[in-house]
Amino acid sequence: MSTQIPSEPMRSMGRREEAWVSGLIVFAGALMIVAGTYHALAGIAALARDSVYVSTPDYVYSFDLTGWGWVHLLLGVLVAVAGVAVLRGQPWGRVVGIVLAALSLVANFLFVPYYPIWSLLIIALDVAVIWALAVYRPGTA
Repeated sequence: MSTQIPSEPMRSMGRREEAWVSGLIVFAGALMIVAGTYHALAGIAALARDSVYVSTPDYVYSFDLTGWGWVHLLLGVLVAVAGVAVLRGQPWGRVVGIVLAALSLVANFLFVPYYPIWSLLIIALDVAVIWALAVYRPGTA
């Protein structure tokens, strides 16, 4: 076992890893824009016609569907704007993106009885976005 200190500093990432990290941040930003658009459209649908979604009786987190419409519309616009910020390389975009993706995850968890398949899909995409934004280190790509 050698205890010598290397004469030149070790590089933290190779080109392949840098490309992977850069692609991950683009993936996260694009996914945020798509998920934000979905949220906004789901919110508009709930605001325009409450009968679009099936209401669930005796649901612990029951909420008026018009209220859910406003939540999804507002959250969708904010997530899409944060996604654009992530794609433009804004330093605040990552932190805001993680927070908004976490809020989106919780909102969709509470919305599962109304629209189960899409809510579960958006939850999975939110987890992917949080992971992609969390592993990115500025200056490595």
